[in-house]
Amino acid sequence: MDLDLTGKHALVCGASQGIGRAAAIELAQLGACVTLLARSREALDAMLPELPAPAGQTHAALAADMNDHPTLRAKVEDLANARPVQIVVNNSGGPPGGPAHTAALDDFRIAFNQHVMAAQIVLQALLPGMRGSGYGRVINVISTSVKEPIRNLGVSNTIRGAMASWAKTLATELGPFGITVNNVLPGYTKTQRLDQILADRAKASGKDRDAVAQTMLASVPLGRFADAGEIGAVIAFLASPAAGYVNGISVPVDGGRTLSL
Repeated sequence: MDLDLTGKHALVCGASQGIGRAAAIELAQLGACVTLLARSREALDAMLPELPAPAGQTHAALAADMNDHPTLRAKVEDLANARPVQIVVNNSGGPPGGPAHTAALDDFRIAFNQHVMAAQIVLQALLPGMRGSGYGRVINVISTSVKEPIRNLGVSNTIRGAMASWAKTLATELGPFGITVNNVLPGYTKTQRLDQILADRAKASGKDRDAVAQTMLASVPLGRFADAGEIGAVIAFLASPAAGYVNGISVPVDGGRTLSL
């Protein structure tokens, strides 16, 4: 199986923690040169030394806010002009919880800008380099909610669905150029996002955090939360040559929790 990413350049968004951090490590282990993107320069600088970097493999960091679109575009274009990027992992924090029918218009607008609009800006900046390389991997970290909406995550369900449709459309448009577009749908994963969901559900239900966690795990056939590295490994596979004929799909990595096909 060809998993070798030597000579490839990967841009990983939201790379300072959680799934983004895990994906960056996995990609580097397969030989990719990785550029980390997140808002905090300090967190990125702390993360860089954790990436494996044998001779000939160099990594970098790019501090940018996904909601500051002019700055994001300028920085990613400069990055791509300096060295073409063949792999991008679109990964950004989820919107706050709550039902869809009570969400403010700004809640939807902010989330759409942070996810769909930012991903479009990044794609347009990187696409010339992917086409020139004859190799491209666009991997979106979204949610199992694109298959089964999650209660009390109304804005997130809506925006994740938009990302999935964007990706499916691009898979058809970009396939002729050797560029694949796929989605990874994490289940309950040990990240700050999970901590937030546990806290929100505990507050809403009046139950303690452990009781809420056990209720959540009762829906997971494997009976545990995922480690971020398990999600990162699937991302790295989709970025590899071995996944060259995998295009336009949404892959749940959720321990079997999603009941639909």
